[in-house]
Amino acid sequence: MTDANTDVFHIMSTCRSMRRLKPDPVPEELIYQILDAGIHAPSGGGVQAWRFVVVTDPEIKMQIAEVYRRGWRIAERQYLEAGAELDGNMRAAAYLAEHLHEAPVHMFACLRARKIHQQRLAGPNAVNFARIMGGSIYPAVQNMLLACRALGLGATLTSVTCQYEAEIRTILSLPDFLSTYALLPIGYPVGKFGPVTRTPVEQVTWFNQYGTPFPKPGTSE
Repeated sequence: MTDANTDVFHIMSTCRSMRRLKPDPVPEELIYQILDAGIHAPSGGGVQAWRFVVVTDPEIKMQIAEVYRRGWRIAERQYLEAGAELDGNMRAAAYLAEHLHEAPVHMFACLRARKIHQQRLAGPNAVNFARIMGGSIYPAVQNMLLACRALGLGATLTSVTCQYEAEIRTILSLPDFLSTYALLPIGYPVGKFGPVTRTPVEQVTWFNQYGTPFPKPGTSE
C-alpha cells in the first residue's frame, strides 16, 4: 500500500503555496534534505550551475523583507488598478509581504553565469536564450517545493526580490557571477495542505497540433 505522505502524485496534487508560516525554527537536517532534493534535479548540460543561499539571520531577513514589501506594494497596486479581486490568494500574498521577516528560512535559488551564457546573451537570439536559462534552476526549485511538502513544511516560490537584484546582491554578498531566480520562504504552515485548484488537462492541452483537443481517457468514441 502506498503511503500518502510519500506518494509523489499525492504530494504534487496537494502542494499548495503556503504563505502563512509559523516563526518556529526549522531543523537544519530538514533544510539539508530540501537542498539535497534540489541538487537531484536535472540541469542544462548536466552542469549543475545552481547555487543556494540559506538565510536564517533575523537582521538579514528583515533587510530582505523591506525590499520584498516595496516590490509587493507596487504589484498589489497594479493588480487592483487592473480590476483584480482581493481574493484568498491576494490576501495570502499580502500577508506574506507583511510577515516575510518572520519566516524562519529564506531560501534563495541562484544560477552561476557561464561563458556560454554571456556569449549567447550578447548574440542575436538573446531574448529567446534568456527565456530558457531558468530551465537550469527551476527544476531544482520544484524539487525543493515538493520536498517541503513531503516534510510537512510550507513554502512558496516568489520572484519579487528578483526585481531588485542589485540590492539583494549586496544584502547576500553575492559575487557578480551569481544571479537570483527565486526566493522560497520556508516554515511550518499555519493552514493545512489540501488539493490545489487547477484547470483540467483537456482544457489546456492539444493533440499533435494546436486546436485539436487532447481527449480525456475514457471519453473517446
